[in-house]
Amino acid sequence: MLSSGENETRVGQASTVVRHAIRDQENLWSEVLKLSATVSAALTASVQALRDNRADLAREVKIEEKAIDNWEVRIEQECVRILARYGPTASDLRRVIAAMRISSELERMADLAEHIANRVKKRVATAETTPVPGSLDALATASLAQVRDSLEALARDDAELAQAVIREDGGVDQLRRTVLRELKDAIRHDPDRVDTWLRLINTARNLERVADHASNIAETVVYLKEGDIIRHGGAGAGAGTPRNG
Repeated sequence: MLSSGENETRVGQASTVVRHAIRDQENLWSEVLKLSATVSAALTASVQALRDNRADLAREVKIEEKAIDNWEVRIEQECVRILARYGPTASDLRRVIAAMRISSELERMADLAEHIANRVKKRVATAETTPVPGSLDALATASLAQVRDSLEALARDDAELAQAVIREDGGVDQLRRTVLRELKDAIRHDPDRVDTWLRLINTARNLERVADHASNIAETVVYLKEGDIIRHGGAGAGAGTPRNG
């Protein structure tokens, strides 16, 4: 049987572990939010480079993407460390898993920002003067809006805004189909510039995939919120678990 002093020691040690676990999880979430802001800025820069045909902005995106890759790896390592050290359960476990998923989605978005930037550099290198089609510009605007809203939903823990992002995903898909139809028509009517049209088609696909990753982040926000509702005795409202894992 433990003495009162030993009991007090054990209680104190347990309390310290809990404080450290809370601190580490708060720091983890802070890093995810900082990474999300950096990725959003890289995507915005890549789209601006596309619109203005600016190789200098495109080069900045490439430099940023390498830093983002390393950042995502550090977040994943921290998630594994927290899981191994504290063995979180229930909502704490969900948040660590969500942090890992979201950082992965953000890293993929940064990769796509680099792909867009690379095609801008090719346009500049070949002295391409064809303006960005209006439909592609509209797709870029819609994709960036999805990113902005999904990350705002993440920062505010706003399931309603996240649901709105998920609903808008179909609209982005429709815009991408419009862009592809117009650019395929351009290939038929002006085959001598096929490389130009193909680069723009690939850019459209990258932008649509950016929006898909934004929707995945929004689904993770809903996943976390539903977990909180269930933990407090309510019923979840139905988006299920996030896609892609």
